[in-house]
Amino acid sequence: MDLKKLFLEENVGGFDLILRTLLGVLGITALAMNLVKSSPLKWIIALIAFTGLFTSIIRHCTPYVILGINTAKK
Repeated sequence: MDLKKLFLEENVGGFDLILRTLLGVLGITALAMNLVKSSPLKWIIALIAFTGLFTSIIRHCTPYVILGINTAKK
């Protein structure tokens, strides 16, 4: 498997991109407004928010490559 394809090729787009961005923004907002009370849950929401925003910014999801999924239009 080509490492460039595995780590750099865009494979996130459309509805998937919007959903990832929305989840990231909602997670950051919930954490900033202190809506989450328990500490372990805060870490889980922070991880989901960071992952959602990061993958929507770079438009790449490594598990998608492994599973053969591509939602980006070419």
